[in-house]
This record gives sequence, C-alpha cells and structure tokens, in this order.
Amino acid sequence: MRRLLPASTLLALGLFALGPIRHADATTTVYECTAADGQVTYQDTPCPAGQQQHAMQVADAPAASLPATPPPAPTASSEAPPPPPPQPVAPLPVMYACVRATDGQTYLSSNGNPAPYQAPYGVLGAEQLPLAEVYGPDRGGAGISAPEANRGRVTSGLVANNYVWVQDSCRELDAEEACRALQDEYDRNEHKLGNAFKSQRPPLEKRGAQMQAQLANCGG
Repeated sequence: MRRLLPASTLLALGLFALGPIRHADATTTVYECTAADGQVTYQDTPCPAGQQQHAMQVADAPAASLPATPPPAPTASSEAPPPPPPQPVAPLPVMYACVRATDGQTYLSSNGNPAPYQAPYGVLGAEQLPLAEVYGPDRGGAGISAPEANRGRVTSGLVANNYVWVQDSCRELDAEEACRALQDEYDRNEHKLGNAFKSQRPPLEKRGAQMQAQLANCGG
C-alpha cells in the first residue's frame, strides 16, 4: 500500500537536497516517483510500474525532548525552625546558711565568716546585774526617782561586764540548696519588679538577668 510521507519527512527531504546526511541514529527509505506527466511524489514504498524511481535515505525527525522537571519547592512545614539562642550561663553563687547568735534565727548570706559583734548578756540568756548595781549604792532609795538617776551610769566597766562578743555560725549550702535559695530570691525580685515604678526597674532587671543566668546551672 502506498503511503504519502508526512510533512516532517518532506522537510527532511528538503534538508537532504541541501546537503548530505552526516550521521543519523535512524533513517527511512524514501522513494521519489516521477510519473509520465512529470509529477513527482514521495512515498515509503517502491514506485508503481511505469514511473521513474529514485530511492534515498532520510534521517528520521528527532523526538522532541521533554523539559526537565524542576525539583519541588520546599514547603514551609519541611523547613526546621532555627534553634533558640543559647541561654547565658553564670557560675552558681556560693551561699551560706547562718544562724544568728543572739536569737538563733537562720538567714542566708554570701559571707561565710561574718564579723563578730557585741551582744548583751540578757539577750543570750545570762543573768543581768540588779538595778542597784547598775545605778550604784549612792543612787538607791529615794534618790533613784531623780531624772538624772533614771538614766543610770553608762561606763566602760558597765559595758564590759554586761556585753560579750559573739559571732554567727555559718555553713556553705550544697548545689541543690543554693538553687532553691536562688530561685526564692529570683521570685521575690520578680515580684518587686512587677510593682516597681519605671525609674526603679533597671537595677531589678539587672539583678533578675544575673540570677536567671545563674539558675541555668540548676536544670529544669
């Protein structure tokens, strides 16, 4: 069955007429048929009897290349969020639990060796001197009602005999105790900060940031 060639093959024939084919991956045999009246046709089967035939090899038209598929654009959900900035860390402060010598009350201090101080015997539970000795024998009796007698006689001997040097005892807190004490102080500072005027806030904010950096050593 004779089949006329498509336009792509006819185009190749035009190229063939311009010059020889150097190389082709696939070729097709094309027959040029010239009828008795001079009409020329091109077909992929031999020419009918009585027509002049000329066979030629024509390169097949190259298949159109498909455009490369671009990679899918990353979605917002596939992108990992940036890591949070590292929290500053400061050394955990050394803290002491001290017991006041005069009343046995406990307090926290950054100084484990507080300075000694004088306390009266009476505060320590020791026996005090009677009023007759404080005011003296010459001020007893009726003379004790005089205004100047009511003030007593404060002398160096009186202070030396009725006061004693004492010193508070302290021990260093371990890491867990220091963290609890620091957290309590931080909470008190935050409470003050919430009630402070604008002019009072800078030192409280500075102290809060310092304690927050120290609390980073305490874990969760």
